[in-house]
Amino acid sequence: MLDRNATFDPATAEPAARHAEEILPCVAQGLTFEAGGKTIVDGIDVTLEQGPVTMVMGPNGAGKTVLVRLLHGMLEPTAGQVLWAGKPVGEENRKRQAMVFQNPVLLRRSVVSNIEFVLKLRGAGGREQAMEILRSASLDDKANQPARLLSGGERQRLAMARALATDPDVLFLDEPTASLDPASVLVIEDIVRDAHQRGVKIIFITHDLGQARRLADEVIFIHRGKIVERSPAKQFFNAPASREAKDYLAGRIVL
Repeated sequence: MLDRNATFDPATAEPAARHAEEILPCVAQGLTFEAGGKTIVDGIDVTLEQGPVTMVMGPNGAGKTVLVRLLHGMLEPTAGQVLWAGKPVGEENRKRQAMVFQNPVLLRRSVVSNIEFVLKLRGAGGREQAMEILRSASLDDKANQPARLLSGGERQRLAMARALATDPDVLFLDEPTASLDPASVLVIEDIVRDAHQRGVKIIFITHDLGQARRLADEVIFIHRGKIVERSPAKQFFNAPASREAKDYLAGRIVL
């Protein structure tokens, strides 16, 4: 299991200095995305600041994943724009971001080589640093195993470790613990907490209300492509302002 007293610092050979203020805030203005004759994200205006863990929630089909991919620059908006510290989405700011998907794609090589590859690109160290990262993700005993042979939970932990090995200022997470075993969920949540404590901006999609309560500082609730509520996590869970959020938290179908 993860050593909760250990820090997850992929750049162990150098100080873990964060300069997220140079990339944040992220500002979306009139952000719209249409596909197949449907409006999936509908004129969203939102500003994401350095600091809080931002949890993005809402029913299936609400537009959460599309919104995050637009912010990350993986999709081109139909209308509107995304600015990072006043600059349009581009290679300059995207290289300071990382994203972990629900179904990660790993390199067809060993577990440790997946980490070494990223560190080599950064010029940030070799096997020793890679093994430290794997220990923080409770994967050091799997280092020489082919990554494709890992279990689902282990694969996702490796994807998290590899994303943070890029030393990002912003980390997007799209339901990274969906359908995982409890032990892997625990490890991933600990990694997220540690990254946040080191100054990484976390933008996290989840359907897991317990997870959101454990990790969120603020909640953005999306329905039908629009933000219908944004509030501090405690307020959202104790006294949601919108009917849609009340229904969602009560386990009712949100139409």
